[in-house]
Formats: sequence, structure tokens, C-alpha cells
Amino acid sequence: MKTAAVQLLFSTIFSMEIDFFLRAWRFPGNGYAEAMPPFPYSTLGRATSVILLSGYIASIGSTTGPRAAEVPRAYAAGILPNDVRLGPLKDLDGYFPFQPPATREEWDRRAAEVRARTLVALGLSPLPPRTPLNPVIHGLVERDDYTVEKVYFESWPGFFVTGNLYRPKGAAAKGTKHAAILSPHGHWANGRFYDNEKGIKQEIASGAERFEDSGRSPLQARCVQLARMGCVVFHYDMLGNADSQQLSADLVHGFSKQRPEMNATTNWGLYSPQAEAHLQSIMGLQTWNSIRALDFITSLSDVDPSRIGVTGASGGGTQTFVLCAIDPRPAVEFPAVMVSTAMQGGCTCENASLLRINSGNVEFAALFAPKPLGMTAADDWTKEMPSKGFPELQRHFRMMGAPENVQLTPLLHFGHNYNYVSRAAMYGWMNRHLKLGADASLVEHDFKRLTIPEMSVWDDAHPRPENGPEFERKLLRTMWEAEQKEIEESALKSGGPSALQKEGNRILIGRTLDRAGDVRWKMATKEDRGNFLEMAGTLRNTTYNEELPVIFLYPKKSKDRAAVWLGSHGKSSLYNADGAVRGEVKRLLDAGVTVTGVDLIYQGEFTADGKPVTATRTVKNPRESGAYTFGYNDSLLAQRAHDVLTVIAYMKHHEDRPKTVALIALDPEVTPVAAAACAVSNGAIHNAVVNTGGFRFGKLLDLHDVNFLPGGAKY
Repeated sequence: MKTAAVQLLFSTIFSMEIDFFLRAWRFPGNGYAEAMPPFPYSTLGRATSVILLSGYIASIGSTTGPRAAEVPRAYAAGILPNDVRLGPLKDLDGYFPFQPPATREEWDRRAAEVRARTLVALGLSPLPPRTPLNPVIHGLVERDDYTVEKVYFESWPGFFVTGNLYRPKGAAAKGTKHAAILSPHGHWANGRFYDNEKGIKQEIASGAERFEDSGRSPLQARCVQLARMGCVVFHYDMLGNADSQQLSADLVHGFSKQRPEMNATTNWGLYSPQAEAHLQSIMGLQTWNSIRALDFITSLSDVDPSRIGVTGASGGGTQTFVLCAIDPRPAVEFPAVMVSTAMQGGCTCENASLLRINSGNVEFAALFAPKPLGMTAADDWTKEMPSKGFPELQRHFRMMGAPENVQLTPLLHFGHNYNYVSRAAMYGWMNRHLKLGADASLVEHDFKRLTIPEMSVWDDAHPRPENGPEFERKLLRTMWEAEQKEIEESALKSGGPSALQKEGNRILIGRTLDRAGDVRWKMATKEDRGNFLEMAGTLRNTTYNEELPVIFLYPKKSKDRAAVWLGSHGKSSLYNADGAVRGEVKRLLDAGVTVTGVDLIYQGEFTADGKPVTATRTVKNPRESGAYTFGYNDSLLAQRAHDVLTVIAYMKHHEDRPKTVALIALDPEVTPVAAAACAVSNGAIHNAVVNTGGFRFGKLLDLHDVNFLPGGAKY
């Protein structure tokens, strides 16, 4: 179809829709939704009357009117907006300070927000069904004062957690209830099977270790000592380590490049755009395994479920404070050499999209307050904790009424470790707060190390489960199907977007209208255009240090109605090539509707050449995991939704505020922006006209598409 014919067809169709739109607007609530499936109407929220344009419109796309060569500017040529978002992106090596709220009430609100974000980011909202664990315990090894057994169970059907269970000798037979410790191991070579045979002499010489066997196997050492102190200890594998090989170490910890064969709209793999769009990640799977490990250990007859501790170092420290932040069951935690205002965790197993936007590891650790939190620091990224991070945690615990429940042991003369000296600090902390009464046995002494055959859970009688790419696809597919069923059922019960979806959308977008910020207008130009005034200028969001170039078209016979017009070319989408306003815009002005055009971030005056960007920015990390960018920065789509909220917030608080506000998005490129803004506008957008273009988040196969949104396909 020739361009002129397309323009005529669109003009005819859209004129009919504008007529309907204006008629519906006179009677708020009488909106119209075309019956077609390409876009989820529920996403827009029930408070908004919606006209959805699709089908024939989809083929037109952003050809809806040529762009004007020149439109009124908010800035002189060559000047970009004074907007903090144009600065460098944040990455895992940034600075993540913790500012504790002044009151318990403020903290309770903040804590609920951070927990909710953490669960959403990890793909654990809703939590997967707690399917049967089907635990298998076998291969008893007896020592003089403790025993060790091999354990595996299913955190999800066909997906296994593997590890060793350490118990005080005769624990089960005595019928007493023991404190229990979860022990995620962290990034030691081969995890639970780690053997530092080559480095042990140097470790002893430096004072880091005292004995050869315990120094060669420091991960075993802490489990043995805690069992000697009277604890039941579950030392379990992080994914890709030791017996946990259903997902390989190369995939879990070494992933660097996207895999084309795993990038599909169905049967996708981890790290793919679809995995991110459904919030499926290695960190989420590992955290789910930790939750199920808690389920396992609290189910044991010889465990007191009210006395549970968790301790790990490095990546195991990350698992420790994340698990303790979202699960109320642990009573004591001790993350070693990981809590810091500096580097937040470099491995793919420690990063998830959405997770650390406006938050960080010190705040995650603070979520455990007022329960006892012990930590160590070393000559690594934690070395500044005594002056940056720990003083704030001390103030926080004082405010929470438990100043004695936070402790940092700075051992800055050692490198990154969980050595004998660090472990000693942990033993005292667990003894005190789990009420072990083990003062006489706190000093670690040597033991006979377990060999790999004595530790490994798999043998001829207990064969290894399936693994590899097909298993990976099946795992993600079955978990998603169960999750989607729960989301759909919650929506059906609500008769619209459920509380689950609303919370998910709020966290994906990161802002709602009631948190849109304080917005100020500054006019740059003003022109009388006959029956309307044309004003160009800026809306400055002083709360977030953001600034938007906008144009307001004010009809001289206003009827207290306003429309925000979104286009792929920003505010120039209001105009034809000759500088006159588009016919559809003129119809709105003639009807007394104030029309606002806005350059969303990286549109129009946000770019040096005025051309919209075609891909999102990325951090410098060369590994192609989206979590390294989107775990620390809002997506471009979310930022553009923030811009719409900024405009709406100004309208609502302006002295001439309109009684009704509409949102019009004709270009498919901005369809998701309009949907996102409606979903978090708290009903302030009364009407919307949206050209879907058949858009679905579930169809995006590029992590850096301008409309990519982590979790977009989930909620």
C-alpha cells in the first residue's frame, strides 16, 4: 500500500476513533476495548477507559504522519536536558550506602518495599508451589563425636538439592531438639568438595589456619565444629558445584555470551530475553533451593525450628543475607566477607534484574534486624565496612531496640576468606544467640577430612538425575506454567488485575503516581496560534533530578480536559512536516482538550541529533547477562513511564488542573510505555487510546530492545 493511501486509511480510521473517544470522554467510564488478544487489557487497570487499536492499524506503525523538521524547543540547539539519567549507569562496583530511616514506622514501610522487590526480582512472587521434597538420606559416616550423611531432595519435581548433613553423635537417638545451621558454601573451587592441598602450608604460616586437615577443607571444618557444638548442619551445594550438576558450573557461574539456541518465545533458556522477561534467573533458582533447604532442615525430628542459623562466605554470604531477608524462619545469621557498600557480587549467581535498584547489600542485611546479625570484613571489597556500612547498621539496630545484636569482626590483614580466625568469630556468635551452651568447646580442633566418595550423594544405587540444555528448558517451562496458573487464578478471583499483578507492575516500573515527585514548570517560548496557545518549556522533577522538554497546546476555549500525546518522535509527533499541528491533534484542540507533547528520555531534545535511540544502554561488564545492567538501573521503558507520571503529576497539581486526563499512544513503539503508565497511575489516567501493533512482551527477543522490561511477560 502506498504511503498516501496508508495515511488516508489511518486518518479515516483514527478520525472515527477520535469521535468515539470524545463521545466516551463526555461520559467517563463508557470506554471501549476492541475484542482482540494481542495486548492484555488487564495490564492497563480497570480505572482507565481504553480504546485499543489493532489489526489494520498495526501495519501502519510509526508511519502515522511525517515528523516536523522544526518544532518549538525547550533548549538552545546543542543543549541536552539537565537530567541525572543521562549520566553513567550504575553497576555492581558502584557505591551502595545505607541510610537507616529515623523511625520504626518508616523502616517498616521501607523494609516491606525492599522485601517485595527482592521477591519479585528473584522470580519468587508468587512463591513456587512447595512440592514434596522426597528426601533421601544415606551413606552414614561415623566419627568420634559427630556423624555425616549424604542428602538429596527435590526443590522442584526433578530438580535436586544435594549436600551433607552433619549431626552431633547420637543426636537423633537422644530425642532432643538441636539448633540447626544452613551452610551455603560460596565460590570455592568445586564447592563442597574444596581441597586447598597446595595452599595449606602458606595458610598455616600466615596464621589464617591452625591445622592441616581443617585448613585444607575449611568448608568441612565449620560444619564439623558446629556439630561438635551441638548443631545439626546442612552443608548444601550451590548450583553448578560438587553434586549439583543439572545446571553446569560454566552456565551458572561462567556464563558470558547469549546462546542463540536458547533465545526463543517458547522453551527458552536461562539468561535469555524471555527468561529475564519472566524473571527466571540463576540467583532466583539458588535462593529457591535455599528456601527448600530450610524446609528440609526444619522437618527433621531432631531440629528445633525456632533455633535456625545461616552462615556462608563470599557467594555463600550473599545467599545467607538474601535468604534471611525474605524468609522469617532463621533466628541468627552470619554472612562473612560479603556485606559491603562496595562491590555487590560479581557472579551471575549473585545478580538478578531489578534487585539492587536503589538498594544494596547493607540494606538487605539490615532487613534481618532486630535479630542477630554477625559479619566479618577482610582486605577485599569489605575493607571499608568499619567506616562505611557498619556504623549505619549500628544506628539501625539501636533504633530497632537491639544494639547488641549486630557485630562486625574486621580482619583486614587477611584476604577474602572464611578462615580459622573468621570462623572463630562465627562460632561465638552462634553459641551466644542460639543458646548452645558450648563455651568449653568453642575452640576448633582438627578432624579427619571426608573424601569425595564419602561426601558425594550419587552412586550406583542413587544415580545422577538428568541435566543439560533440555533439562534447563523443561525446568524453566514447568516452573513458569505453575506460576502463570497462580497469577491467572488470582486475576480471575479479583475480576481484574490482582494485588499480585499490581504489586508486580509497581516494582517492575519502580514508581507510581503517588511517588511521581515534585514537578516544576519553566516556560521557554509562547506563541498564539489562533484558537490555541503553544507553550514550550521544561518540567523539572526536583525529587528525582529529572527534566523533560514538553509542549503544551492550550485551547482558548478549554473544557477542563487534557490529553498526553506519546509518539516515537516525542513532542514533534504533534506536528506535520509543515509545522502545523496534526489533524487529529487539531480535532482535540477544537473540542477544548489541552494537548501535551513530551520528549521521553532519549527522544527529541534528549539526543544530539534528535533521532530516537534504537537500543538501551548497557554497563561496561562484557558478560551478556541482563542482570548486570537491569539489576542496578531502571529499564528504558520504566524510565519513560516515569516521564509520563511526571507529566500527569504536574497536571494534577497545577492550579488549572484538568478534571480528566487522557493518554494517547498511536505509535507501537510507545504502546508499552502507555500501558505501563496506566498500570501505575492509580486511576489518574481516565481514558487511553493505544495502538497495540500486536505488541507482546513475550515476543521480544532482544535484551536491549527499547521496550524490553524485566518481568514484563510475567505480570
